[in-house]
Amino acid sequence: MANELITVFGGSGFIGRHVIRKLAKRGARVRAAVRQPNLAGYLKPMGDVGQIEPVQANIRYESSIIQAMRDADRVINLTGILYESGPQKFTRVQAEGAGAIARAAKAAGVRKLVHVSAIGADAASNSAYARSKAAGEAAVREYFPSATIIRPSVVFGPEDDFFNRFAMLARALPALPLIGGGHTKMQPVYVGDVADAIVRVLYDSATDGRIYELGGPQIYTMKQIMELVLAVTGRRRLLLPLPFFAARIQAALLQLLPKPLLTVDQVRLLEVDNVVSAGALGLKELE
Repeated sequence: MANELITVFGGSGFIGRHVIRKLAKRGARVRAAVRQPNLAGYLKPMGDVGQIEPVQANIRYESSIIQAMRDADRVINLTGILYESGPQKFTRVQAEGAGAIARAAKAAGVRKLVHVSAIGADAASNSAYARSKAAGEAAVREYFPSATIIRPSVVFGPEDDFFNRFAMLARALPALPLIGGGHTKMQPVYVGDVADAIVRVLYDSATDGRIYELGGPQIYTMKQIMELVLAVTGRRRLLLPLPFFAARIQAALLQLLPKPLLTVDQVRLLEVDNVVSAGALGLKELE
């Protein structure tokens, strides 16, 4: 890995920070392709002087993708959004953007592409997020068939946007909603394990063209996750079942906030379990 140049799209994000730290420890040179490199200076101290370079890239513009990928040996695509805002649309970022990265990687002769998608990616889903993830996978397969696709379940760790969001709600509200009764199942996976898996497949040709679904050792219902958050934060709150139709009405209002606490599309995602599929390749195959 020493002296190889790796471009990480979305490197300033939650998973990206952990991936870049691990790549730097292994001696790679890292180019963190982000929309605002002036705000990603905190990545540089994760490696030696000059080892990590934040550069500007917007995956809605192919010219910036090509520039960020110049001379790169390997590429990781971590870009994604949890909700739509302004020009940042699911289709443009997670479908068209993924295809543009794969197309540019193939044209540049990149040796390996790792594309991070999500469990639940489904072209027939009621969720626009899940459909765009599936479209992104299809585009990657079209332009770079040997790419390795990683599908994590809900990723947790310091500064995550999942458990910390519920902890914040527990601090502010006297009761927490159990959307759909809290029966939806999830398989949270630690961000460090996800980062390890990404780095592993990046240098393992046996993973070429394969899909890996990453989940933690235990499956929880949403009710159990809420109870866990309350136990860890030392708070006592009511847990009120909220039918999906009522949650969609509530989300229609909450998604109007500058940073939505909940969107209608996220409620649709919660209507389906988010766990590793039976027979899927996963963390055990990457040990």
